[in-house]
Amino acid sequence: MRDWVEESDPVHFIIEAAGMMDVRAFAMGHPRGAGKEQYPPHMMLALLIYCYTRGIFGSRRIEQATYRDIGVRYLCANLHPDHATICEFRRRNLGAIAECFVRVLELAREMKLLSVGNVSIDGTHLRANASKDNNLTLARAQELEAKLRADVGDLLAQAEAADSDNRPRDPALPQEIARREALIESMQQAQQRLKARAQERLAAAQVQHEIKAAAHRQHRERGGRGGRPPGPPPSLSGQLETDAGAQSNLTDPDSRVMRKGTSHSVTQSYNAQAAVDADGSQLILAARISPCSADTAELLDTVRAIPATLGRPRAVLADSGYCSIANINALKDMGVTPYIAVAREDQTVSQRPYDYRPRPGTTDAHNNDKDKDKPPRRPRTLKASELLAMRNAMATPEGKTLYGKRQTSVEPTFGIIKAVLGFRQFHLRGLSNVQGEWTLVALAYNCKRIATLLRTTSNIPSSANLLFSLFLMACFQAPSLQRRHS
Repeated sequence: MRDWVEESDPVHFIIEAAGMMDVRAFAMGHPRGAGKEQYPPHMMLALLIYCYTRGIFGSRRIEQATYRDIGVRYLCANLHPDHATICEFRRRNLGAIAECFVRVLELAREMKLLSVGNVSIDGTHLRANASKDNNLTLARAQELEAKLRADVGDLLAQAEAADSDNRPRDPALPQEIARREALIESMQQAQQRLKARAQERLAAAQVQHEIKAAAHRQHRERGGRGGRPPGPPPSLSGQLETDAGAQSNLTDPDSRVMRKGTSHSVTQSYNAQAAVDADGSQLILAARISPCSADTAELLDTVRAIPATLGRPRAVLADSGYCSIANINALKDMGVTPYIAVAREDQTVSQRPYDYRPRPGTTDAHNNDKDKDKPPRRPRTLKASELLAMRNAMATPEGKTLYGKRQTSVEPTFGIIKAVLGFRQFHLRGLSNVQGEWTLVALAYNCKRIATLLRTTSNIPSSANLLFSLFLMACFQAPSLQRRHS
């Protein structure tokens, strides 16, 4: 069957790489110690990775591929795990798959395909396995809970009336009562989540209030004049009123309603972050998931997620969505040079709507007489020294060259994941499971990319597969595990 598979197919590299992984941490045994003999964990790992490189994500579609796809049949040696086995293996081994993600990056470094230097960071919104129609606000959840409790009371009254009149009770009553009680529990959980999020935002607001109050006291103690003192400290009731529009999803509570821009629709999504090598390999060095729509707070955590065994990046390239004084200073403290596009307005100044009126002395077909008496637009200027320094660094030839690498690294990576692999929506639910699936996507992308680099690299000829496997064995010192077939 090997003759049926092209030599350039990534399945060959995936089989070799998966065979070198230490799979002792993989959960493969049956819970009760019974049942048929388990499938080889190396095969199951390679099956998941290869199918994700082919754009096959659902467990049922992966099962079908073991019958229909030549590459998958060759990988599985004509074994056919059912969809339940595939789904269970993926769900139980997301943590071990994350370790394999790091191992593959170490493999690329040992093969001289990767050297961590300049790193591009970006994020994209990927749809969650949930509908935005299943979102509830706190007020709506309380309203539905009251209505459901009233329905349960009516159903119990009907049951009591039937018992008192010696009439047969409706057999559907117990099921309807149980269904409504389950919905009541869901409403209560949604309320608890929304209140917990309000508590978190309240704690952050209280910290900011204390900082402002301390700064105002110091200003007064130094004899300064002017300056409005901060208002009363924030309270939980005020925070709940501010967050009246906050929503919680009943299907996937960790997902959020996100919108990429004013020209895009609202979706129930996660914010998928990636750190990509910008020096040629285009390998994903770190893959993170965040329920926060904005990117500003994700930069430092994404940089820290790069495995320490790969080394510390020399420079970080990011767009204006990550620009903040705190991020710039934190990266410098880490010994990393930031190259972050600076937004037009100062981060400490409230945003003003952009004025599209033409400047004086210019002609515009849409200009009319009533605009002649209005003052001209005022140019926006930066005030913070950190932002001014960053803008100057980005304007240098070195800054322009480095930032230009971002367009050929992280942006094509997201394009390949979405357009070539076809991954635009998660299949698992919950933040930890979604994080594991995003790591699996990054692992599949890296394996596909390494296979491509090997085909275009003359240092490792394609005919030396056996020697290459021995090289991998020496790199990873993986234990020799005997494959078992059921």
